[in-house]
Amino acid sequence: MLDPRRSRQRMVQELKRSGITDEAVLQAMGTVPRHLFVEEALRVQAYEDIRLPIGYGQTISQPSTVALMTQRLEARPGMRVLEIGTGSGYQAAVLAVMGCRVYTVERLAELYHVTRNLLQQLSLRAIHMVRGDGTLGLPAAAPFERIIVTAGGPEIPHPLLEQLAEGGILLIPVGDRPRTQCLLRVRRRAGRFLTENLGPANFVDLVGSHGW
Repeated sequence: MLDPRRSRQRMVQELKRSGITDEAVLQAMGTVPRHLFVEEALRVQAYEDIRLPIGYGQTISQPSTVALMTQRLEARPGMRVLEIGTGSGYQAAVLAVMGCRVYTVERLAELYHVTRNLLQQLSLRAIHMVRGDGTLGLPAAAPFERIIVTAGGPEIPHPLLEQLAEGGILLIPVGDRPRTQCLLRVRRRAGRFLTENLGPANFVDLVGSHGW
């Protein structure tokens, strides 16, 4: 039988050993019930450091990837965060538990409804979920202090840069071939965009007007 609480504790210890140092990230990932974000048949594997299918051709990223992305996002309580690619909703849940106000966009209708129902059941009221083309961002709610894209595209969508607040951070996998990207972190400073390459990444495809 799966003991979620103990499994999360073991997962957090593994994340520490892998180099995750942000205590807020570790605490959130030790709180969010990851097993509820996967199919019942896969729950026994929910706290292993592996990527799992969630249907509709999508996956939930392995815990180490979620932790590293969240740490590199440098999110803090009270920040307005835009997430592109809601997927299972796990990344959004981690950010919400950290105290962020999360706006998240999902393209697939079926996945949108399943994930929205789960987030409502978990009473994560700081998450505002929208169905649409994530590469266009969410101009009605902009600007955002943080933007995280959990799918890889051929370029950084211009609408996302425009919706990034001054002093903000955008995290996105970018590459010239699907499933083969580099993780880029973009900081907006005095109207300029400063980009750093954080290394190789492998995410599902970013589909939309500014994606594949």
